[in-house]
Amino acid sequence: MNELDERYSTVENAIFDAFFLLINEKDMSKITVSDLVKKTGIVRSTFYNHYENIPALIEAAEDKTINDIFTLMESFHPKNDKDVCKSYFLAIVNYAKVNPFVTNLLESPRSDIFFEKMMTMFHNYVSNLTNTKVSFTGSKETFSYLIACTIGSTIGVLHKWIAEDFKTPADTVADLLAQVFITGILPYL
Repeated sequence: MNELDERYSTVENAIFDAFFLLINEKDMSKITVSDLVKKTGIVRSTFYNHYENIPALIEAAEDKTINDIFTLMESFHPKNDKDVCKSYFLAIVNYAKVNPFVTNLLESPRSDIFFEKMMTMFHNYVSNLTNTKVSFTGSKETFSYLIACTIGSTIGVLHKWIAEDFKTPADTVADLLAQVFITGILPYL
């Protein structure tokens, strides 16, 4: 990575960090470019070198969040080992807890747009995984449904947990997700 790319990436991360901090302070729809440049310490033109406007930043934050989740998903290699599964689900649960963007999206009018985008990307992910998966003994269609079931149940649990303001400890939620996966999904894989 050259110096110019590194600086661009550093500013990009600073904008996201400031945006995520501002979400904790005010409603996402009320965040302005002025708020962001004050929080990051960059000049207005630098923001516009990265994004056309706040909606473009929100869309980029959605894409970044989805990509972060996909990275976590791709690191998971299911085994009949509760500790391995729990560790994986704990990483997802903790990501959801520390990412104010995810929490805020559930309470905003954009949640439908975000979830539609996420489900489309998950569908593509499942389709690609199904086409490349070789060790599954059943049909590709069955495998596809099992992966979709895992994704859907995880999103459902996270949605409930976030809506209840993280009342249940993250470790307990991860344990529940691991148990459901090991006893309900893994036997069919």
